[in-house]
Amino acid sequence: MALTDQTGLKLSAGLASVAVAGVLVALKLWALGQTQALSIAASLTDSAMDLMMSLGAMGALIYAAKPADEDHNFGHSSVEDLAALAQALVVGISGVVIGWAAVMRLLNPAPEALADEASGIVVMVVSMVLTVALVLWQGRVARRTGSRVVAADRLHYLGDLVPAMGAIVSLWASSRYGIGQIDSIVALAAAAMLGFGAIRIGKGAWDALMDRQADPEVIAGIETLTRNWPEVRGFHDLKTRTAGSRVFVHLHIELDGDLSLRAAHDIGAGLRRTILLAYPQTDVIIHKDVAQTPERP
Repeated sequence: MALTDQTGLKLSAGLASVAVAGVLVALKLWALGQTQALSIAASLTDSAMDLMMSLGAMGALIYAAKPADEDHNFGHSSVEDLAALAQALVVGISGVVIGWAAVMRLLNPAPEALADEASGIVVMVVSMVLTVALVLWQGRVARRTGSRVVAADRLHYLGDLVPAMGAIVSLWASSRYGIGQIDSIVALAAAAMLGFGAIRIGKGAWDALMDRQADPEVIAGIETLTRNWPEVRGFHDLKTRTAGSRVFVHLHIELDGDLSLRAAHDIGAGLRRTILLAYPQTDVIIHKDVAQTPERP
């Protein structure tokens, strides 16, 4: 996939995230006024936070799409990792808060009575349908582009599904049996899922900011392409680092010292094009060295 196509996909995911978050905030705000349900209040808080984080992620994606300039020779894609790290931190904190609130609600001997549960259930079902559609689209974009920002943003909404289901169960149980604390148990499960997801996203962003090498499968694939490329007698100093959804590759190939400059250039250019076709998220620089021979060690 071309870089411009990847940028368009990431921006589409960002726009969809902001739009869905805005609709969810409006719906849940109305539902809270109708039901006075704490579970909906918690879900509304999550959606409001999601809206703020989605706006931040959208800004990061727009900034990351800027081309390289004199101050940033390798582009601006590292801002994706900064945004993903911030999102992972917020997700982790929200998981702790949700878990704590769930425990407090479970320990509360006298939960407040709920009202107009039917309206609340309808709103939460609509919000879940919108969230599922968004999560499916974000998952597709994250897989095709490797964007940590989109993956982290997706984690927010994926984490919202379990509390939303808990809110529906709680409203139904309150309406049918007068039980109003069932969603606290579900909220604990959601908090654990948010915590594990935050650790995974945060670790990936941290590794990229610390110039960790690319995925071993990508490195192995580049090695195989180089090793089998015509006229290439060897290679060395293959170095990679990640920044956002980009992978920067530096590679030294060894060629016959008697080749003309044009021939050596064509070999390197052909290999570079092949690597870019196999791994569109890469930025490749190839240096040509003279291969060692018995006469010229």
